[in-house]
Amino acid sequence: MNVLLVDDHRVVRVAIHRLLRSALPALQVTEADCGQAALTLCAEHRFDAVVLDIGLPDLSGLEAARRLLQRHREVRILFFSMHDELPMVRQALAVGGLGFVSKNCDQAVLVAAVERVAAGEPYIEHSVATRLALNHQHGADQRLQEMTQRELEVLVMYARGEPVAGIARRLCVSDKTISNHLALIKNKLQVRSAVDLIHLAVDSGLVRYGERTLAYQSNGQAVQPSM
Repeated sequence: MNVLLVDDHRVVRVAIHRLLRSALPALQVTEADCGQAALTLCAEHRFDAVVLDIGLPDLSGLEAARRLLQRHREVRILFFSMHDELPMVRQALAVGGLGFVSKNCDQAVLVAAVERVAAGEPYIEHSVATRLALNHQHGADQRLQEMTQRELEVLVMYARGEPVAGIARRLCVSDKTISNHLALIKNKLQVRSAVDLIHLAVDSGLVRYGERTLAYQSNGQAVQPSM
């Protein structure tokens, strides 16, 4: 069984590599540190599964998955991310991911997820699957459900405090394109200001309070990233 592990943190890759090889001695693991490297490797080799982080430094994991599946429909993707907010999980599955586990999961869960996804079977970490089911029963914010994959990516990065130029670099587009995305997102979500947009992202669970990187002036007013 051959697996491609895509994560931009070397210490994470080394730890996961060792864990998987220890639990599955016959497993062959190839490493990549960004989305573009993953695309190149998948063009050159066949992998039974791609373990893919969402927060990559060039292409986001969601965009990398979309491109991978466009070029190689047989690719089986297991998203492995520190961000397990439900809108992000839904987007990961909607783009074609066969599985999703968080970086807080037990080691045995990750090993089981890799085995299942490599065999072509879906696998969602139990706690994440439970929250998805409960959230579906109670109803989620319809506005977020109607957002596109790209709009959600831009919103999440912006709400975490990343400037327009930084988002543009990560998504390989122009600053103007990101500014246009943000204007359309505000209109779609029916909010007037950037601060309202960030508050909505936090209140909806898309971004956690600990992840916000907004600066605050001495008078307590939030200083949002420039648009």
